[in-house]
Amino acid sequence: MGIDEFKTISNIGEGTYSEKRSKFLAFAHHVETENDVKDLLNLYHKKYYDARHICYAYVLGSDYLTYRANDDGEPSSTAGKPILGQINSNNLTDILVVVVRYYGGVNLGTSGLIVAYRTVAATAIANSAIEIKQVEEVVTYNFSYVMMNEVMKIIKSIKPRIVKQQFDNTCEIQLSIRKSKAQELRDRLQKLSFE
Repeated sequence: MGIDEFKTISNIGEGTYSEKRSKFLAFAHHVETENDVKDLLNLYHKKYYDARHICYAYVLGSDYLTYRANDDGEPSSTAGKPILGQINSNNLTDILVVVVRYYGGVNLGTSGLIVAYRTVAATAIANSAIEIKQVEEVVTYNFSYVMMNEVMKIIKSIKPRIVKQQFDNTCEIQLSIRKSKAQELRDRLQKLSFE
């Protein structure tokens, strides 16, 4: 995988696990913001209002720096951490894994809980479609209308995605491109300005 790529999931992966009458349901979702996470957690709290615990972990961003693990009342580090561990061992980001636990009346102990949460999170991730995405950067370029053909030639050769364009006497174009190619695009557009 390149320096400007990251792995995420594109569908909802599910997993189930049972141990001593406790039932664990896991759901892996693609998310891009903390608001996405909050919205999904609210849905799970409404849908599984009768569950004893709704634990989760998430990782956001191509730099993998935004993350959180939550035990929701389980003994410290027995739920959120094992879920987060599965996300990290698969090198995934922009992902939320939620595990709903229905208590079966028998305590599993800390090691039993860790195994249960780790196993069910791994199953949900294994049942997800994993895809590699590129880290993109947006390049904005202002130019006069007479330069249009030259700008379009560069776009045709480097193939950035056009995010926004406005053509008038002065034109502005916003291009999204793979991070490793952003500087090349900037340089070639800048060179036009001095020709």
